[in-house]
Amino acid sequence: MGESKNFILFAVLSLGILVGYQALYLGPKEAERQRYEQQQQALSAETIQPATAGGPSIVPPSAAGDARTAPSAASLSSPAYADAGRVTIETPELSGSISLRGARFDDLLLNNHKISQEEDAGNIRLLHQFGGTSAYFARFGWTAKNRDVSFVPGPGTAWTADGNILTPDAPVTLSWTNAAGVTFRLEIAVDDQFMFSVNQSVVNASGELIEVAPYGLINRDGEPNTDGLYILHEGAIGVFNDELQELTYGDLEDDGNFETSTTGGWLGITDKFWMTTLIPDQQKSLPLARMARRVNNGDVSYRIEYTENWQAVPAGGALNSATRLYAGAKIVGAIDDYAQRYNISLFDRAIDWGWFWFLTKPIFAIIHMLFEATGNFGISILLMTVILKIGLFWFANKSYVSMAHMKKAQPKIKALQERYGDDKAKMQQEMMALYKKEKINPMAGCLPMIPQMFIFFALYKVLYVTIEMRHQPFFGWIKDLSAADPLTPVNLFGLLPFDPPSIIAVGVLPILMGLSMWLQQKLNPQTSMDPMQQKVMAMLPIIFTFVMAQFSAGLVLYWTWNNILSIAQQWVIMRREGVRMDEAKT
Repeated sequence: MGESKNFILFAVLSLGILVGYQALYLGPKEAERQRYEQQQQALSAETIQPATAGGPSIVPPSAAGDARTAPSAASLSSPAYADAGRVTIETPELSGSISLRGARFDDLLLNNHKISQEEDAGNIRLLHQFGGTSAYFARFGWTAKNRDVSFVPGPGTAWTADGNILTPDAPVTLSWTNAAGVTFRLEIAVDDQFMFSVNQSVVNASGELIEVAPYGLINRDGEPNTDGLYILHEGAIGVFNDELQELTYGDLEDDGNFETSTTGGWLGITDKFWMTTLIPDQQKSLPLARMARRVNNGDVSYRIEYTENWQAVPAGGALNSATRLYAGAKIVGAIDDYAQRYNISLFDRAIDWGWFWFLTKPIFAIIHMLFEATGNFGISILLMTVILKIGLFWFANKSYVSMAHMKKAQPKIKALQERYGDDKAKMQQEMMALYKKEKINPMAGCLPMIPQMFIFFALYKVLYVTIEMRHQPFFGWIKDLSAADPLTPVNLFGLLPFDPPSIIAVGVLPILMGLSMWLQQKLNPQTSMDPMQQKVMAMLPIIFTFVMAQFSAGLVLYWTWNNILSIAQQWVIMRREGVRMDEAKT
């Protein structure tokens, strides 16, 4: 009676965990995802009209003494922030424009990445126009020592451009000359992926020595939507003196701003699949690199910035400072190529490979190599599982051979339990002697589990964090391997016109995984478990079916196929070992 109560309690607790997981986490996250997609759809539909340059006269920024300070909301209607024209950006991967008012990179769409898989889905908008509620932009400029703020270009400066369109084959130079005759230039180039090169130059025709310090900044207004999961970093990220620094938006709120000095490195803001990053000259020493959260009249913004050392520009002299801006999708091949080409320290860590990056990265490399050969990431996962099975064959073989001996010895084990049931010490002694005689290693079952756990987690990371897996189909109803299996018998596989709650919407793949797990259990020997333990073990396939229904289809595909291969391997070894022991008796 007590065991029945315990079993009922276990079942109720398991159900409560599943329902709580759905109500407190999956439900809100799904609603947040839908809100994000709706917001992105509206942003992607924005049309930012280029205007003729010239505009009204320039008014200095409202925050005197800091040429980098963005204006308050009240000043946005002033002539200083009227449209001064735009330079259009056209590359295979990017489209958008650069505002000539402030020389802001504040309009950027990703041409090859959709918000969702809906037919009318728009492109992902990475950078948002300055002055809106979701402003997200990058800007480059200078500060000047012992000079008025109007001496250098600021957020309200109207620049002139020597071209209307920025392409990989056509760089553009923005220019502005102050009242003293000092000309500031931004020579901007872009490649066919996501890297902008910006050369900040100063030509001093003022007749006297000046000292300036180039800087770069990224500004993001509002509280960004994040997945909020421990396994994925979203927020401020940077490498300073060859050390990775990751701060979530919550970290900046709770612990305050982060400031340091560094030689080389990089810093920026990362989302799950997208990133905007400043990459200064890797040989330069920067006296200030900052990741900050700012609150102004209740409005929150995040600022990533660096400042170079003061540099003297003599009368008639010039100054050049080269920097880069990465703005786009976190494609593994592109990031690795940039890291090697420009010698950017730890740039590959922009993708959150996790603590076990030494395992996660090779697994991704294998899957991607197989994808290039097959054209299907689902098939790549199946083939990778076979490769891993071969690599772990020795562990599994040891385990399954021991299991075969255990299964064969079950009558003897049961007899010992009946004989010494009341003498636990004696039964343990006799059991160990039996294990030695029958060549049973009770720990052998753990051998394949240890590497499997690491592989499972690494594959989970690969499916979750790499954009290469996003919106990748398998076959049939699996249109996105990075999302949960959508086909469920609860609504008769879509015949009934309703979407069941995800807690009960168990897909076909998770059901197959549960069946394979149940069948694998049947092949395993029934060790000396009490009835309660046996009931719990019997429930595990059902519980895992519901839990895994929430995970990506690619991960469930891997686990199901791995179970099937394990069953086949285990069956062959069981059969082989059984015949061997029978022959030994004759």
